[in-house]
Amino acid sequence: MRLLSLNIGQIADLPHANTVVPSAIVKYPVEGPLALDWNGLAGDQQADLINHGGPDKAVCVYPSEHYPYWKNRTGKPFPRAAFGENFTTTGLLEEALTIGDTLRIGTATVQVSQPRGPCYKLSARNQLPLLTLWTQQTGLTGFYLRVLEPGHVESRTDFELLDRPGQGITVAELNRIMYASAKEQQSTAAREAMQRFIEEELLAASWRDYFRSMLKNPGHASSLA
Repeated sequence: MRLLSLNIGQIADLPHANTVVPSAIVKYPVEGPLALDWNGLAGDQQADLINHGGPDKAVCVYPSEHYPYWKNRTGKPFPRAAFGENFTTTGLLEEALTIGDTLRIGTATVQVSQPRGPCYKLSARNQLPLLTLWTQQTGLTGFYLRVLEPGHVESRTDFELLDRPGQGITVAELNRIMYASAKEQQSTAAREAMQRFIEEELLAASWRDYFRSMLKNPGHASSLA
């Protein structure tokens, strides 16, 4: 489990649908070491503080293992941090990581908090209109970390798994239910899974609230921040 690239970005105009929107999704590798605290990396910015950033989304992580898939599917190369991630990693995959997994990186301690919910800016950043949808469909979303102990991090260093205090809910399992069809979400198995998600206190509150809304009002859940 290794941090291959440490990436930060600043707010700039991002072309989208014949207009421009402010975004910091375009990120670039830096050497570090960089300070990491509860709000993220020093020097990194977010334009939309409602849907991005905050303690449960302090660090966006994307596995480097996914990049060959996207290159083969789209026929175009993807630069490092093309998915807007702060950490480009190896050995940390959605199928294996569980909510609450606690890791040491550099002098900081971080914890898996939720899957990454890809938005339209991912498509805009890579000039691929269907990329956001494809990312949801494949479950190759990446994930977020919260910071338990601030510290300093730098690229080309290893992660150490310290603890797995959660209920064993993987990032991939959350994605499968989140992006299932409306009919699949109303199945008994899916609803039982949602109840498990709600009871996982280490899952970000916004995701727990979303699944709680899904159980109460199938097909009419409140938006997920």
